[in-house]
Amino acid sequence: MLKRLALLLLLATPAHAVQPDEVLADPALEKRAREISQVLRCPVCQGENIDESNADVSRDLRLLVRERLTAGDSNAQVLDYITARYGEYVLFEPERTGANLILYWTGPAVLLVALGGAFVWIRRRRREEPPAAKALSPEEEARLKELMNS
Repeated sequence: MLKRLALLLLLATPAHAVQPDEVLADPALEKRAREISQVLRCPVCQGENIDESNADVSRDLRLLVRERLTAGDSNAQVLDYITARYGEYVLFEPERTGANLILYWTGPAVLLVALGGAFVWIRRRRREEPPAAKALSPEEEARLKELMNS
């Protein structure tokens, strides 16, 4: 049973889609290609990087990355080239400039507003006095004594 579970967990790990014919002969260039492939999103799969995706467009992008690296481009130049062709959508982490700043700062801003609102609400609740206890009528006091004695 434990062996089967271990086998299932091993098979559940993500398979790298890089084909043997895509691998560069130079290990240093291949390492750079893999690093770049990790930060590029598959335009079809949307949730996978091009290194893990089996989509045809991901294969084309992997080949393009390796082609640019063998041409002598730096990592930044390769990313700039692919971004210019496919748009910022292919980057898992778009640049933090222009309209993208709205996306980066909206989450923390909403969190701060929510924390501020919670702080104000808690402070207001503490200031409110609890309702005053109403004194018992003579009939209620008599009934309470009767219940306590029984």
